[in-house]
Amino acid sequence: MSDLYTQMITVFLGFFAIMNPIANTAAFAGLVGDKSKAEQIKIAAKALAITFIVILSFALLGKAIFHLFGITISALRITGGILVFLVGYHMLNGHTSKMHSAQEHDETDIAVSPLAVPLLAGPGTIATAMNYSSSGGVSGILVTLSVFAVLCIITFFCFIFSSRILALIGKSGLDIVTRLMGLILAVIGMQMVIVGVTAVVKAMN
Repeated sequence: MSDLYTQMITVFLGFFAIMNPIANTAAFAGLVGDKSKAEQIKIAAKALAITFIVILSFALLGKAIFHLFGITISALRITGGILVFLVGYHMLNGHTSKMHSAQEHDETDIAVSPLAVPLLAGPGTIATAMNYSSSGGVSGILVTLSVFAVLCIITFFCFIFSSRILALIGKSGLDIVTRLMGLILAVIGMQMVIVGVTAVVKAMN
C-alpha cells in the first residue's frame, strides 16, 4: 500500500510541475479576463475536459503507438525526459517554455487552443503521461488517469478563482512558484533520461 501511495505522490508531483496550475492560471486570466464569470467557467470546463481526453488517449494507446512505430519505452523515457527537462529549464530561468506558449492563439475557441493544447496538454505532459502509464501495466494507467483527473479538478478551481489567486500571491509569488516547478521538472526530466539510458546500456550487455 505504501508503494501505491508513493507512486501516486510521484505521479501527482510530476503532473503538477509540468502543468503548473498556478502559472497557467495567470495565462488563463490573461486570455479570458475580459469575459463574464459564466463564460470563464464554460471555457475552463471545456479546456480541462479536452485536456483529460488527450491524456486519456495517450495513456491508453501508449503501448499500441509503441508497437505501431517500433518505439521502445526506453526511447520514450529519454525523449520525454529531454522535453520535460527543457520545459523545466525555461521555467527555472523565469520563462515559459515555447512548447507551452500562449502568445499566439485563435480567438474562435480559446478553450481548445492555446488552453487545452499546448498549455495544459503539451508535449511534456503527454510524454509524462505515457511514461507513467506504460511502465506500470493496468495499475499504472489507473493511477496515472486518477491522479491526472484530480489535478484537472484542482486546475479548474484555480482557473475560476484566477483573479483572487493572482491578487493573493502577486507577481513575485508567481515567479517563485514558476522557478520551483521548473527545478522539480528539470530533476524529473533528468531522472527519466537516466532510467532510459540505463535500460539501453543493460540491454546492450
